[in-house]
Formats: sequence, C-alpha cells, structure tokens
Amino acid sequence: MPAMLDKPHGWFRRWFRKVWKLRGGGLYACGFAISFVILEIGSLADDVLGIGAVFSGQAIEFAISFIIDSFKNTLASFMWPVYVVQLAPPWGAIGLGVAFFGFSSYLKKPIEGWLFADVPEGAEEPQQ
Repeated sequence: MPAMLDKPHGWFRRWFRKVWKLRGGGLYACGFAISFVILEIGSLADDVLGIGAVFSGQAIEFAISFIIDSFKNTLASFMWPVYVVQLAPPWGAIGLGVAFFGFSSYLKKPIEGWLFADVPEGAEEPQQ
C-alpha cells in the first residue's frame, strides 16, 4: 500500500510542510493554510451546488471556474493578516501582534515537532 494511504494525515502533512517552508514557518504560514482551506471549502460548496452544469454539457466551464476560484483563494490567503486587522481596528492589529508573539513563543516548536516527526535529521522529505 502506498505510504500516502497508510496515514490519512500524510498528504496534509506534506502539503502543510511545503507551505511552512515557503512561508517562513510561523503564524503567517498557519494563517495562509487555514484561510486557504476555509476559502476553498466555501468555493467547493458553491461549485458542488453548480455540479448540475457538468451534466448539462458545461464541464469545461465548470473546470475553468474551479481553477479561477482556486487562484483567487490563493491570492486572498496571502492577505489574511489584512482581514484580521480589518475585523475590529485597532484591536485586530493588537490581537495580530499578540498572536505573532505568542505563536513564536509557545506554538512553533510543537507544530514543527509534529510536521517534521517523520523526517530524518538533515533530509528534505521522509524516507518511504
């Protein structure tokens, strides 16, 4: 059985590990991943409601719409701190500052322990 199917969280861990490395491995990376997942779920809900279009011969339009929505969600996810600050100025900005400090002080090490638990020291990805 492929290693990806052994553990249901394996694909998510690999994806999140890539996001973690690309975004600097901190609160920004977590915020990006969480906001992307939330936005994608919202987009998928809209797309699933329009799934009848696939059966009525509009499959290409459906696929293009899905790709465009995913691109928009990616761009919106990059700007997640702006949305937090806009929630309740100035408290959103203060909360964001506290979150960045608290995350680096208390949560970063446990998350990295979970993310990289199956990666040998000095290796990029886990050995299969």
